Amino acid sequence: MLTDHWPLMALRVRSPRLELRLPSEQELAEVADVAARGVHVPGARPFLNPWTDLPPAERARNVVQLHWRRLGRWAPQSWTLNLVVFHEGRPIGVQEVQAVDFGVRREIVSGSWLGLDHQGKGLGTEMRAAMLHLAFAELGTVSATSASFTDNHSSVAVSRKLGYRPDGITRDVLHGEVVESLRFRLSREDWAAQDRPPVTVDGLKGCEEFFGIEAP
Repeated sequence: MLTDHWPLMALRVRSPRLELRLPSEQELAEVADVAARGVHVPGARPFLNPWTDLPPAERARNVVQLHWRRLGRWAPQSWTLNLVVFHEGRPIGVQEVQAVDFGVRREIVSGSWLGLDHQGKGLGTEMRAAMLHLAFAELGTVSATSASFTDNHSSVAVSRKLGYRPDGITRDVLHGEVVESLRFRLSREDWAAQDRPPVTVDGLKGCEEFFGIEAP
């Protein structure tokens, strides 16, 4: 079985309304279709990598290629887990978590996107909260970081709601212009102090070496 060689395929993170996991090939095609239908309103610029500026077909292809690329380049010293988010059994977006030298640093960075049709329902907050449970409760994370453009109010609101604290700014160039991002950091102590939705994790056994950590 594939899970004998790639146990990450059996990993499941479940919250009250959502399931986060790696997709089958058909489900990957479905989440690519979600991206093709739209991730934000026209004119918005929520990502430093402007992949959502691509035409719908290319946008969908980018989702597929990025997913494969991250699996193919996986190493315990540098990894990105692209968890597809399922609501009522159908893919609605992606919650990613990445780390470098996680076995030593125990720090993760996250990013996400959600299909436009599924926004404004609290699902973005719930999917990040589910990812944070995986990171802190199961993988032993010490701190989690995130960054959002200053005008990406929904992403900033999620960070603040989940207990992140301001961690400075970053200045980058997008489309030939300087853009500023607000950085946020969530410590293990602040995460533990938050009221959180119930989350369960299954299938982590056998995945520990992929994350660069030892099995309990």
